[in-house]
Amino acid sequence: MTETPETAYQVLARKYRPETFADLVGQEAMVRTLKNAFAADRIAQAFIMTGIRGTGKTTTARIIAKGINCIGPDGTGGPTTEPCGVCEHCQAIMEGRHVDVMEMDAASRTGVNDIREIIDSVRYRAASARYKIYIIDEVHMLSTSAFNALLKTLEEPPAHVKFIFATTEIRKVPVTVLSRCQRFDLRRIEPEDQIALLRRIADAEHAEIADDALALITRAAEGSARDATSLLDQAISHGAGETTAEQVRAMLGLADRGRVLDLLDLILKGDAAGALTELSSQYAEGADPLAVLRDLAEITHWVSVVKITPDAAEDPTVSPDERARGQVMAEALPMRVLSRMWQMLLKALEEVSAAPNAMMAAEMAVIRMTHVADLPAPEELLRKLRDSPQPPASPPGGGAHAGSANGATTATAARATGAMPTSGASMSGPSGGRGGAQQTALAQDAEMALSRYPTFHHVVELIRTNRDGKLLIEVETGVRLVSYQPGRIEFEPAPNAARDLAQQLGQRLQSWTGNRWAVTVVNEGGSPTIAEDRDAAEDALRATATDHPMVQAVLAKFPKAKIIDIRTPEQIAANAEVEALPEVEDEWDPFEDG
Repeated sequence: MTETPETAYQVLARKYRPETFADLVGQEAMVRTLKNAFAADRIAQAFIMTGIRGTGKTTTARIIAKGINCIGPDGTGGPTTEPCGVCEHCQAIMEGRHVDVMEMDAASRTGVNDIREIIDSVRYRAASARYKIYIIDEVHMLSTSAFNALLKTLEEPPAHVKFIFATTEIRKVPVTVLSRCQRFDLRRIEPEDQIALLRRIADAEHAEIADDALALITRAAEGSARDATSLLDQAISHGAGETTAEQVRAMLGLADRGRVLDLLDLILKGDAAGALTELSSQYAEGADPLAVLRDLAEITHWVSVVKITPDAAEDPTVSPDERARGQVMAEALPMRVLSRMWQMLLKALEEVSAAPNAMMAAEMAVIRMTHVADLPAPEELLRKLRDSPQPPASPPGGGAHAGSANGATTATAARATGAMPTSGASMSGPSGGRGGAQQTALAQDAEMALSRYPTFHHVVELIRTNRDGKLLIEVETGVRLVSYQPGRIEFEPAPNAARDLAQQLGQRLQSWTGNRWAVTVVNEGGSPTIAEDRDAAEDALRATATDHPMVQAVLAKFPKAKIIDIRTPEQIAANAEVEALPEVEDEWDPFEDG
């Protein structure tokens, strides 16, 4: 028998496509806004729908088109959010043949010439409908010139024209276009709503399918109603009467989640042989190695989230057994272990995807993860080192604190600032004996002003305060101080010092202080520069930290470890005092007791 169009099978995604706003699942906020706009006769001239695939963007555009042009069963109705579905306009729009509702796929028609066709036709009124409507799908695919050509028409469209855009990439749409549209963000379908939708469709199709099978489909659809409906269609055919979770799992190429949890248990116990046996068994039964690792990563993420927010365990797509095991893992595993497992699985997924033999790469990843699972925690390692016999006491000084994490060792102690070679001598100031009272007063003012800089360290801080970074570096690396008095600097230039350093320093200090400075250069007798002192102090601290027995023990266990930072106990205490939150005293509220 020849199959006629009336008896031809229609896929579920098209058969159960929403026809009214009431049929849309999980988009209550958008539906409420549109209903209010229609009721108040405030229908925008342009809409843009955005969201992931399968959430109903194009479907919503068609429902809006039907609602705007619906005339009701008796032909006298106006714009409505509940199109009748039986009038000539509703029927024609639903079947995609209405002359006044034009759909354009911007993915295949991206050029400015395609947009010119729209621009040229908008001036003509609708042939039979109330409004002429242009639906442009995947609008972000239009070229820049096409968007520019559309702007003017979009800003001032004729009263009989409406534009409805749909896109999965809203960020690629120019702001000039977005600002002229009323935007609606279609949300991912929540798992509870998705499972309920699939159950309604399955019941309408008289299909027997288990609840856990619907949960697997919902998880695989990732919030897309169209993907979920298409997978349900496939699952019903695959089950041929009664569809179970095992059949859906085989159809999707997924591993048994319970067995993936078993594999994760073996890995965390460090049982490499058992983990490889379990992985091989799943592979022999048809599980894709990449899918197994993805499931491991997904479970690791879920357990981590449950550890932080226990309410996350109440996920309808998770079976009761899986939920119970996940909660036990979340309580038992430290976040450090879960984070490390997540990072290693991300790396493993990259390797398996690129490897010529996915199973071999997956096995190597499992071996690596089981060996890392055996490593002691940093605090446990330090405790063992602390309890083990130590060499003789370290030289005095420093007070290094050692710790290790992920194979790296950190000894903390504050970075030494270095001592400043300063004389601290104060200058008496110019004599006012022969210049009279005025000269004496000026000299006293100058002396008072310069007394604010009793040491060379104060000069360096003055440079830093004025944010002259170039001069600061040149002074710290090029000035070997010989003598200092407020207003008088004598130094030996370092080999790398700028030739005009004395002139620059004198000019800047005079500009900042309002007093003349005498800066002179000599050939010898200078102390080490600030930078040299600082480096020497850091080297001394690093040597002290390296000689510490605890640090030596860590370096012996981890030869490639390095000292990253050094802090003295004094600086640790100072930092703790600065970072501590101030105590807030309770204040009496006169209105508290009424």
